[in-house]
Amino acid sequence: MRFLRMLTNAIAGGVLVALYLAVLVLQLNPQVPIVSLAAVRWFGALLAFYGPYLAAALYVMLLGLEAVAGRALRPGWFSVRLLAWLGAAGAAAAAAITWANLEAYRPVLSPLDADRMRQGAIATTVFAVVLVTIAVLRYSFGRKGSRATAGLLMISMVLSVAVPLWFRGAGETFVKPPRRWTAPMPIAAAPRVVVIALDGASLGLIRQRVAAGRLPNFGRMLDRGALIDLSTLQPTQAGPVWMAAATGKTPQNNGVRSESVYRVDPSDTDVVDILPDYCFASALVTQGFVTATPREPLRLRPMWDILADYGLASGIVGWPLTYPAHAERGYIVSDRFDEAASSPLRLADARSGDPTTAVDVAREHFDAWQGKPWRDVLPALSTSEPEPIDLAYARWDRAYSATAAELERQFAPRLSAVRYEGLAAFGHAYLREAEPELFGDVRRPDPQRSVLDRDYIQLDNEIGEALRNLAPGDLLLVVSGFGMERMPVAKRLFGGLLGFRNYSGTHEYAPDGFLLAYGSNVASGQFPRGAITDLAPTVLYYMGVPVGRDMDGFARTDLFGAAFTLEHPVKYVASHDK
Repeated sequence: MRFLRMLTNAIAGGVLVALYLAVLVLQLNPQVPIVSLAAVRWFGALLAFYGPYLAAALYVMLLGLEAVAGRALRPGWFSVRLLAWLGAAGAAAAAAITWANLEAYRPVLSPLDADRMRQGAIATTVFAVVLVTIAVLRYSFGRKGSRATAGLLMISMVLSVAVPLWFRGAGETFVKPPRRWTAPMPIAAAPRVVVIALDGASLGLIRQRVAAGRLPNFGRMLDRGALIDLSTLQPTQAGPVWMAAATGKTPQNNGVRSESVYRVDPSDTDVVDILPDYCFASALVTQGFVTATPREPLRLRPMWDILADYGLASGIVGWPLTYPAHAERGYIVSDRFDEAASSPLRLADARSGDPTTAVDVAREHFDAWQGKPWRDVLPALSTSEPEPIDLAYARWDRAYSATAAELERQFAPRLSAVRYEGLAAFGHAYLREAEPELFGDVRRPDPQRSVLDRDYIQLDNEIGEALRNLAPGDLLLVVSGFGMERMPVAKRLFGGLLGFRNYSGTHEYAPDGFLLAYGSNVASGQFPRGAITDLAPTVLYYMGVPVGRDMDGFARTDLFGAAFTLEHPVKYVASHDK
């Protein structure tokens, strides 16, 4: 019977911690009203997911405590002594997770929402101290419980959940952004800008390979071009990171805080777009407690729409959140074209690109690359080498690249941008193979080129082709939205228990990306650290378009020579929204 009583106390502790995590989800998603079916469903989903795991963990902990103490625990069905300690530990853990998420996601929260979350974290911390005090006093003044102590414990637990919710508030109020007052004047001539956007490229690895005599085109840009480190965003998903780059605005201002939205029930209209970190919340999706659906594009003003206002055409290939595609001037091939290309019916092709000419060109190249052997996609070390994990990302990178090259010849856009996903995919799976020293392994005397290295070589060739096609006055920007680093051991072990792939690389903690600039007007050297939101203002500035004052990024004029910046001062407009 005592084991059953230990279990009821473990269940109560698990429920309490699950409630703390449900509050954290609502703190990170202030757009969800507290008084709504969606909020109730999220509480239910988190209780159903976390409750059993936490109860089991606490029960094992109690059994271990009993074994270490050398005497039997004989708690009541709901023991004040045990629940005080379990509640204190749960509140302390919840406070630590809340503080960590506040630090990580502050850039995607408004100042008001971040302050409310900070107040909630303080409240949770205070109640953790209160619960510890109750546990100490209960232990110090005897083991016999009292109604007053039990009542104080219950009130403290209820308030530790309710007070952070009270600080969080009922839900945020939408504020209309500023609007542009006057119509822009067309720009007769603008320099050409080429953007190569990379997911998961790491400057440290590139420098190692350049020093070893590999990646000559990266080396040329490092030697003769401009370089800045870029702070990125959390969550480090392609959608919010690259839309922040394209709009010059942080997620709290452009509305894109994740590339997916999460629902407990398909009928929910109030959706969650941020799942908390440091608590394995992604398992909510993989285990079916919530569903993730791709975000539909908002009515944003990315740099290619702004350029269209000034009569300048753009060619955008593989950029996230451009589905369904709509090009005001030039062409767009969405990053979801590969989903349509690999579907037998190909029904989504027409919405994945615009205009129809771009769709026809993309179909041709995707059909060609879809049927090629994998060794044509990524050179093999031997005939017996198995197909690499996640090769499809590299296959589609080649198809997007070929599509972009042909469309650029046909349309001659002033801004060309193509994004590559392969480095991130191979970085997850093969970082340990590429950089064993990060994991404490002895470097091999004659290392074979890893799968990740071979993809870097392919991209180095793409950069070499772009460099050869540059004309005087053109600008080439190679931008990494986020880097890649070693996945913590605890994450790898727990991920294995949940059935995830045994990945060795991660970008979850937002390692810096970088920006490399090359061209006749570019100054050489490394410059102060910037942000991913600096991309759009810098492109607009270089092309002679005013920078929006409502943008969070800055035009990095320091990347260019003094003669260019003297002749081209930064121009501003209140906003490019209309």
